[in-house]
Amino acid sequence: MLPISQRRRARGFTLLEVLVALVIVGTALGASLRAVGSLTQNSDGLRSAMMATWSAENRLVQMRLSKLFPAVGKQTYECPQGDLKLMCEEEVIASPNPRFRRVEVSVYAQDHPERRIIKLVQLVLNG
Repeated sequence: MLPISQRRRARGFTLLEVLVALVIVGTALGASLRAVGSLTQNSDGLRSAMMATWSAENRLVQMRLSKLFPAVGKQTYECPQGDLKLMCEEEVIASPNPRFRRVEVSVYAQDHPERRIIKLVQLVLNG
């Protein structure tokens, strides 16, 4: 049989051991919450980029299917996707070859018009 002093020590954890364990668990939980927050933020950015790409591609496909040679110039129009409010800026630029035009479609978030989300470029053939 163990002496009384050894039985008391073997019975449970000391307050110091419990506090150290709580600090370790708290630190791990804090780090995992930061990681989840970062993943959520990245997910929102990827969703915006995907929706902006769809808006720009939709305009370029419309232009291709219409088979009309676009006039040189710049225009801005709304191009929402789902619940995302987007603004598209389309610029048609003359190329050195008169049979081609360069079309650039830039997509911006309506609430942050200074931040371009994506820019797609396509050459359009007259013919």
